[in-house]
Amino acid sequence: MSIKLVILGLLMEGDKHPYEIQQIVNERHMKHYIKLAIGSLYYAFEQLEKQGYVEVTDIIRDTNRPDKTVYRITDKGKEYFEQLLLEEMAKHEHVHRSIYAALSFAAYADSQKINNVLQKRIEETKALLEKMRQLYERKRKEENVAKLKLYIMTGVIMHLETEIQWLEQLQQAAAQNK
Repeated sequence: MSIKLVILGLLMEGDKHPYEIQQIVNERHMKHYIKLAIGSLYYAFEQLEKQGYVEVTDIIRDTNRPDKTVYRITDKGKEYFEQLLLEEMAKHEHVHRSIYAALSFAAYADSQKINNVLQKRIEETKALLEKMRQLYERKRKEENVAKLKLYIMTGVIMHLETEIQWLEQLQQAAAQNK
């Protein structure tokens, strides 16, 4: 997902500074489906401002902290946001995962070590799945939560469930090829 789409989407909710965007991404657990590096966040804000998609509304000065520049989305930015949103929704994703490359050569490695790695990955994925299920249940009970956010979480949960099934099948196949 485009970092610009995330920024503009969150600015559609109201004026914000980059650090606030970062906090919202963390609070909403968006890290499970987007990658956001703090350096790229500030760079993206600079680019969006240069292109006229956002504008500075305020600079918050605090003697104990660095200045915080607050931005708002412009009308041009709202049009660009919609364009990015529709492009992102229309994209067909190609699955590029490092495990696929590793599996191509797994026959040349110690099968017990592979089993151990797969077991650890299964356990970590199950822990993440449980965390996402708990988060979903909490959010589902909130009055103001948007249904689309629940659909995102449902999608993540379904992907994790499928991932676990696949990893367990992979582990069984690896055990049979000892």
